[in-house]
Amino acid sequence: MKYILSLIIVFLCISCGNKKELQLPEIDSTQITEITDVSAAYLFYDETQADSVELNRKNLISTTNWLVNVDKRLTLKQAIPHIKFLQDKKKSSSHKNEKAKNYFTCHDLSKNNLGFLEFTEINYHYSFQDLYERKDIELSTPNHETLIQVINLDSIRIHFPEFANPNFTDEISSNKNDLLNDLTKIKDKTNIVLYSSFLSNLKFQDYITFQNIIRKLEVDGIKISNHEFIIDSM
Repeated sequence: MKYILSLIIVFLCISCGNKKELQLPEIDSTQITEITDVSAAYLFYDETQADSVELNRKNLISTTNWLVNVDKRLTLKQAIPHIKFLQDKKKSSSHKNEKAKNYFTCHDLSKNNLGFLEFTEINYHYSFQDLYERKDIELSTPNHETLIQVINLDSIRIHFPEFANPNFTDEISSNKNDLLNDLTKIKDKTNIVLYSSFLSNLKFQDYITFQNIIRKLEVDGIKISNHEFIIDSM
């Protein structure tokens, strides 16, 4: 099935006779504007109830590309558990299509239309300890780990060279406008792995904005890890 839609800032979904609103996160531009062979899931925000989130996944087909529509007003604490659930469900399905991917649906402001950010390979964690218990990640010599802490888009900390060391020797205070330039200040750009951590109360809109920025980084010797951390305090 082909997925081509004109401008949709608000999804209106009719389910069981109830009209529900979903506000898509906005991004300045994206390279992915059209995807075929898809099915969709929705994460709704209910402004009348504190910490309310509702997942509608009844239209998902495991062998298709999944478009996950997350309301931009949700926090990561609300959204990520459901996103992880969807990832695990697709991976464990008995009917698989290895070429099928997962995307977040966004409103591309540059085209005034839909845009998509892939998140197929992102692994979400709630503790840094998860890293040390895994055997198939990048925490090994000669890689140098650099941690980006996103408190909000105006307060982003860059710690390097290795965040595994509890005593950070260098730190840069950055923000969404300066982030890419500040990352070029890493002195030794050899086998650098960037890990991102986010406060759990960060809005999904800000998370998507950060994702769209960091994916524009093009510096030889610097790799963006697919392991991300959602934590309650920094």
